[in-house]
Amino acid sequence: MSTQTNTAVSSKSQLGARSLVKIGMLSAISVILMTFSIPLPFAPTFYKIDLSEVPVLVGCFAMGPIAGISIELVKILLNFLVNGTTTAGIGEIANFIIGCALVIPAGVIYKKKTTRNGALLGMVVGSLCMTLAGGLLNAYVLLPVYAKAFGMPIQGLVEMGTAVNPNITSLAGFIFLAVVPFNLLKGGIVSLIVMLIYKKISPIFRMK
Repeated sequence: MSTQTNTAVSSKSQLGARSLVKIGMLSAISVILMTFSIPLPFAPTFYKIDLSEVPVLVGCFAMGPIAGISIELVKILLNFLVNGTTTAGIGEIANFIIGCALVIPAGVIYKKKTTRNGALLGMVVGSLCMTLAGGLLNAYVLLPVYAKAFGMPIQGLVEMGTAVNPNITSLAGFIFLAVVPFNLLKGGIVSLIVMLIYKKISPIFRMK
């Protein structure tokens, strides 16, 4: 009985160690991907798409929602340590929430329905949740913080949006014509990449 108990404990420890290694690896890849960002023609230059959520979503599908949250958290912390912050950490907290808004619904749905359709449904729901969270956080947290950091009123940021899209004339217009399309596009691109690569790389996460 004691031998069986020790074996079970040892197996759990090895499983935990492997999970930590995978989480660390995926977090590191996410941080690297954060350095490669692309500006968009319909939004001000400080909105750039990166693919750092791809490893997070892969880890979420492979190891579950808790692992996805852990990867997202470690990614944000590593990026904070490496690159610092210009928003006193507010931007990093908001990015963590927005990232979790994508991966948690996707991971929960996929865990209940582990099929291609389940993954697709999860990513659609996750993208919509991320878009909602992104809109609310930008309106009430990020844009006010950025305005303060840049030493300008929020209307100054709105005018930066007007410069790329004349239809953006208010904060609401900024959210619906810049922030919402940005998050929908990012969610779609991340989802498409994960759909293309997950089946090919998922055996790596089942290796013992």
